Amino acid sequence: MTTVLVTGATDGLGRALATRLAGEGATVLAHARSEERGRETLGELLDGPGDVRLVVGDLASLHAVRALADQVPDRLDVLVNNAGIGFAGGREESKDGYELRFAVNYLAGFLLASLLRDRLAASPPARIVNVASAGQEAIDFDDVMLEDGYDGARAYRQSKLAQIMHAFDLAEELEGKGVTATALHPATFMATKMVTDAGISPLSTVQDGLEATWRLAADPALEGVTGAYFNGSSEARADAQAYDADARRRLRELSERVVGS
Repeated sequence: MTTVLVTGATDGLGRALATRLAGEGATVLAHARSEERGRETLGELLDGPGDVRLVVGDLASLHAVRALADQVPDRLDVLVNNAGIGFAGGREESKDGYELRFAVNYLAGFLLASLLRDRLAASPPARIVNVASAGQEAIDFDDVMLEDGYDGARAYRQSKLAQIMHAFDLAEELEGKGVTATALHPATFMATKMVTDAGISPLSTVQDGLEATWRLAADPALEGVTGAYFNGSSEARADAQAYDADARRRLRELSERVVGS
């Protein structure tokens, strides 16, 4: 029986992925920001025929991310870092004082992967999937938290590129350990709350993004594929910084320092 952790499972792509995987017989750890939010939005799934279990944690808090990892059983086959904040709105900070989009979209997944890697390695073949975006922007290491001239779109794009860089790093670190790591842009402007909240008319459906994400999380045909970025179902080229080993090292060292791993 496959066990999958899907962050951001209360709506949109995360909920669709949790629903499909549970229907296929997986044990799904469906993440919500809080118990109340999870019970309210996932009640139908939690009470349905599939094995769906609620796990909670506010990804804007590194302490809560650690508590979330403690809720994951010893066996974990797939980690899908899907939860994220869009680009609408001004600059906000996480509970730890970091730029909010960088913290939730990237740092939370970075810490989760670090905390859960031994459990994943104990269940080969295992997979880590980072749900990123085609919207990417190179990280300014002189102002990673964007304190000077903040722009929400830039913050979002930087956090999404960081997710791809993280996947590439994980692929190298976990080579030969039975764990693969990939990242993807699931679909462009899916009909999700994130898109509508930004005042954008959807250009694709959640189903489009679901198919692309499911492939990386569960399709047997992609077993062993690692260190790759996909645009939908096609392997693609990410921003040039993702292939810069020095930039990835700087990001990794910053992240390790920030999360205390």
